[in-house]
Amino acid sequence: MGNYRRKLPSLNALFAFESAGRHRNFSKAAEELNVTPAAVSRMMQRLEGHLAVSLFKRGTGGLTLSENGQLLFQATSRAMSQIGAAIGEIERRANNDSTVTLSVSTAFTTHWLMPRMMKFKAAFPDVDLRFQLLMGPLTGAVNDVDLGMRFLLPDKVTAGRNIHTIMPEVLVPLCSPSYREKRKDGAYADTMILLSGSDFVPANDVLEQLRPIHPSSQYFGDYAIVIQAALLGQGICWGWLNVVGHWMNEGQLVPVIPRSCTAERICCLIENEAEAARDVVAQVRDWIIAEMQADYRFMSASHPDLAVPDLR
Repeated sequence: MGNYRRKLPSLNALFAFESAGRHRNFSKAAEELNVTPAAVSRMMQRLEGHLAVSLFKRGTGGLTLSENGQLLFQATSRAMSQIGAAIGEIERRANNDSTVTLSVSTAFTTHWLMPRMMKFKAAFPDVDLRFQLLMGPLTGAVNDVDLGMRFLLPDKVTAGRNIHTIMPEVLVPLCSPSYREKRKDGAYADTMILLSGSDFVPANDVLEQLRPIHPSSQYFGDYAIVIQAALLGQGICWGWLNVVGHWMNEGQLVPVIPRSCTAERICCLIENEAEAARDVVAQVRDWIIAEMQADYRFMSASHPDLAVPDLR
């Protein structure tokens, strides 16, 4: 290890190289490092001399990295990111930072978490929740947050160690009790309240039981509004059980027919692999999973005719 360290250039030169490689410009690197462009240029010359290779290609179009330069830049960039993440974690621990950031839907936040916020605060009085809210389907990478709720296919679930399963993706056609009473006389066609962009297709026998469908069905880009419209008695919505458990258990939303639809995907919480694990994140994660699964079991016991799959 000692011989290897003697082969390394100075850390100042590596810091300057990473900045120059990222900006592809010595002047911008100098501004970032609070030195002169000439100083950056001299450090790069010494670095190239130390390694006996060219790291940059200098042309009329500006700087580009050589093949060797690209190799070194990838390594220094990864190292800088890891150092920054470690320093950030040290600072969070030193400051007793209990902020947890969630990437979840507006519907989950509004209709699942908000009714439980007092319970959450009792369990985590010092935790400050922050949100990255998604209005439509739960998609996208979990990069800039601590935890993200996503629906994944089974092969994706088994491939990741940072993935924690919650429940199968189950949907139930739901409406308010008053709407269900109104539709019993058969005088009106059913109004569907649908989420724009959703790729969910219910089973044919479920659709047959819901027909005729009123031609003026409503579409919303935010699932939180879909649920709110159903709560107000404006029609039937597809209820994802990871969101609507509270309203079903409270009797505010009820099954239109005794049927559920199970999709292939699984509702999961995904941890950010780029961040060092924090105990508070694991505790919040486990609390959310336990609460959601308790909801699921209670709903399953309260509505056995829906025949939802077992959590296992």
